[in-house]
Amino acid sequence: MRTHYCGELNAAHLDQEVTLVGWAHRRRDHGGVIFIDLRDREGRVQVVVDPDTAETFANAERVRSEYVLQVVGRVRRRPQGTENPDLSSGEIEVLGKQLTIVNSAETPPFHLDDDTVSEEHRLRYRYIDLRRPEMLARIRLRAAVTRELRAFLDCQGFLDIETPILTRPTPEGARDYLVPSRTHPGEFFALPQSPQLFKQLLMVAGMDRYYQIVRCFRDEDLRADRQPEFTQLDIETAFLDEDAIMALSENMIRRLFDKVLDVQLDDPFPRMTYQEAMRRYGSDRPDLRVPLELVDVADLMRAVEFKVFSGPANDPAGRVAALRLPQGGELTRKEIDDYTKFVAIYGARGLAYIKVNELAKGRDGLQSPILKFLPDEVVEAILQRTAAEDGDLIFFGADRARVVNEALGALRVKLGEDRGLLQGAWKPLWVVDFPMFERDEEAGRWVSLHHPFTAPKEEHLERLTSDPGACHSRAYDMVLNGTELGGGSMRIYRGDVQRQVFALLGIGEQEAQDKFGFLLNALKYGCPPHGGLAFGLDRLVMLMSGAASIREVMAFPKTQTASCPLTHAPSEVSTAQLAELNIRLRKMPDKTGD
Repeated sequence: MRTHYCGELNAAHLDQEVTLVGWAHRRRDHGGVIFIDLRDREGRVQVVVDPDTAETFANAERVRSEYVLQVVGRVRRRPQGTENPDLSSGEIEVLGKQLTIVNSAETPPFHLDDDTVSEEHRLRYRYIDLRRPEMLARIRLRAAVTRELRAFLDCQGFLDIETPILTRPTPEGARDYLVPSRTHPGEFFALPQSPQLFKQLLMVAGMDRYYQIVRCFRDEDLRADRQPEFTQLDIETAFLDEDAIMALSENMIRRLFDKVLDVQLDDPFPRMTYQEAMRRYGSDRPDLRVPLELVDVADLMRAVEFKVFSGPANDPAGRVAALRLPQGGELTRKEIDDYTKFVAIYGARGLAYIKVNELAKGRDGLQSPILKFLPDEVVEAILQRTAAEDGDLIFFGADRARVVNEALGALRVKLGEDRGLLQGAWKPLWVVDFPMFERDEEAGRWVSLHHPFTAPKEEHLERLTSDPGACHSRAYDMVLNGTELGGGSMRIYRGDVQRQVFALLGIGEQEAQDKFGFLLNALKYGCPPHGGLAFGLDRLVMLMSGAASIREVMAFPKTQTASCPLTHAPSEVSTAQLAELNIRLRKMPDKTGD
């Protein structure tokens, strides 16, 4: 039905006869001459219809927005002064000889140029929303990204292997989506949170190098970069250590940005330990574009009478840190109050500060409601340690270390964005040397920082029993602009070590056999050293496209309540379907308990 795409036409096609199909983006009637902007996935071109061709002109008069058209015409140059530099076809137009209305269209629920439409409304009519140029560009970018990733891994000898979607429930940190079995009454499949165990089994099977662009499912609370179903690039390889896996992955991402965005990333990516990242940035995925850093001042606060500072300073689980904002003295009291409300989201009970008006005047050159609680020598030490200058503002966080890290870590990023401090467009890095475990104080037990199949450092094996909190894992995360692009680790390939880790996590021998028996059995039969990592494809495309959320780079996403306005999923099912699955719904009590 076509010879060319609309957006492909340019001055090289002058005087050629072309056949185009697409949607009527806009129709304009200028004194007897009708102009139609015809649009397809490659772009737009201007079609001109003169009244000389009566039948064609009559058809053009009937055209309305989003009608599907076929146009046969000749490419000619636009009159001088009417060119459109915003279009790739802006130098030319098509003189329509024949125009066929392939299909009419009702008035769309919103115009494609209207950027005020709510997300809920756009998702309800996603097939219209995807016609918008920015959405089409993101989908095309996603296709280019997956194409380049596949090409790289194929050239590196990786095999694209599918793993099951219907599997058994396994604890991986989030709730499973369960699927009832009709043929096994009362039993359930689970949709995979990741292909973790299967890719390890592929290494036991000798597949050596595996990858898969795979759909994963997690029943968890959503946010901008989370969806109940998402896509990840999953990679696993045997007989490579973490340095080799990181180098290969880094080369892949560097090549991807070069090929798709014409962007050259750092070579090599810098590396930072988890401990350093938390100390300097309060986050294990620091945005290095923000030059602000946290500075520990707990040692200066242990003897002060101000309990807000001295309490956490003397608590082994506490932290007192300062964050200097250059020229932050310009902030108004209202702005400081707004930042105080912001850190409260992360559990901070306040946001103390010192304004540095004039260093040379000593205490008289400072402004702060907490100065009266701090001795001169402490104030002087704070100013020196933070390298404060005239006009700066120093924020403080004092609480449990987790609260301080999350609050000040988020604040440094927000200040960087609000104050225009971002340096550079792309800042990648590797974060390494993660703790193997963290303590869940409420549950009174250890939990895996990554997952229970992550290998401990060889030199830390004895710490599994003597000091689990000091045990580091062979894990590594790739971070870009404050977003975790991918995370991975070397895996446990010895059955005795895997059982030891399970026991430490409170997974007894019987439970381990019930839930992971197939893995433990596989480890008996010559399991090679192996490791890998998984990249969040949606997050990667979100960053590369500049979108605000992963919903903007997925064709048919869910809302933040895990529902689909387009198909009205989830939905009720018939009693007959439930009976076939041996399921009976229980009526939930109302708020009164009846």
